[in-house]
Amino acid sequence: MGIAERRKRQKEEMRTSILEAAWQLVIQDGWQALSIRKIADAIEYSVPVIYDHFANKEAILLELTKQGFGKLNKELKEAKEGAADAGKQIEAMAYAYWRFAFENEAYYQVMYGLGIPSCETVNQISELSTFSELILQPIRKMIAAGKNPEADPFTKLHTFWSMLHGLVSINMMGGNHGKKELNQRVLKDFIAGFISGMKV
Repeated sequence: MGIAERRKRQKEEMRTSILEAAWQLVIQDGWQALSIRKIADAIEYSVPVIYDHFANKEAILLELTKQGFGKLNKELKEAKEGAADAGKQIEAMAYAYWRFAFENEAYYQVMYGLGIPSCETVNQISELSTFSELILQPIRKMIAAGKNPEADPFTKLHTFWSMLHGLVSINMMGGNHGKKELNQRVLKDFIAGFISGMKV
């Protein structure tokens, strides 16, 4: 292995170590408490070493956000592939999204900061485009088969995403984890209303 290859590998290993340390701190203290100083202390390197690999804390959180959407997309794809028609695909993806959020709360909170990502963030993260397209595909099919073929699929996507994210956020922030039966009824009601609304 040449010097250039060795340096590249060492740089990649350091970058991975920084992200792993950052992730452990997020799990331990929450994403809001993350700092470059804490990461440097965790990996026992100086602060400038972190800045050699990431411009700032936000750049590290952006990488963790990419990881989170990558994991979410994998689960959405699996849910979608297991459903026969567009309506069932939307339903399956909504439940998969819900499960992901509560089985991966730290990731979810980094991904959203309990807010919807901005257009700028979407442009920076290809995983977000994949996420949007996964949901848009069955939405487009339902619009084409429905009574309002002129409906805007992007509006429907944002309605779906906003409602689902809102339900998740209410539960995360309000501590409604114990109200499983109520949560499932509300989720089921939302999904049924969204799908039936697409047919008219």
